[in-house]
Amino acid sequence: MTDVPARPRADLRRAAERYRSTPAEGVETRHAFSFSGHYDPKNTHFGALLACNEELLAPGGGFDEHKHRDTEILTWVLEGALAHRDSCGHGGVVRPGMVQHLSAGSGVTHTERNVGGAEGPVRFVQMWLQPDVFDAPPAYGLRGVERAADGLTLLASGLARDTGTGALRLRRGDAALWLVTAGPWQPLPALPTAAYRYAHLTAGSLGYRTVPGPQGGGRSMVPGDSVRITGDAFAAPTAGEAGAELLLWEMHTPVSYG
Repeated sequence: MTDVPARPRADLRRAAERYRSTPAEGVETRHAFSFSGHYDPKNTHFGALLACNEELLAPGGGFDEHKHRDTEILTWVLEGALAHRDSCGHGGVVRPGMVQHLSAGSGVTHTERNVGGAEGPVRFVQMWLQPDVFDAPPAYGLRGVERAADGLTLLASGLARDTGTGALRLRRGDAALWLVTAGPWQPLPALPTAAYRYAHLTAGSLGYRTVPGPQGGGRSMVPGDSVRITGDAFAAPTAGEAGAELLLWEMHTPVSYG
């Protein structure tokens, strides 16, 4: 999807619709977009987002050394702990409540594995964003997240308005990643507006109307579901009985090639 639709749209994608792959022993990946050997020409990206993978690594499992270039890679752990090592000397262990950013720039190799000695799996969401600065030196960031009282926590951003906030800095000047939370039966906080918004539910449940007003149909989401939003679609989002937690991308332009 490249251009903003003429009408606002909230395109719900169910967790069960994701393409499942097992790229290595002890690794299970569920892809939101075309990826590796799976190619759907109608589903290559949304806005500037190139990948949103749900990963499950068994004890002892992980991704061996592999290379990335000119990609912003954001990781949010849901369960367990993920060990990261890269060719630039960066290393860290990502746990729930932390966000990791690897800016691949001119090229970096790294490994990602379930932390040594783990008795259970590590489960995480990894998202790839196209930068608008290319061939830059690779960079790495890892930070603990203090959740905002209003339910809208900025995790990473490249927007000038967010300079100095403490959020991880993206090499894309018109995109930001948010953690959005709400208590049981509570409405979500007012969400940032953008030409493209991508919401991925990580915990709880959520209901919303496709567009504002009586013409909007009711929809519900469970963990692993995502919705691709343009315009003022995705109206009146409200958490279910266990509350809701979601990752929200704010993107003002789509991918650009050439």
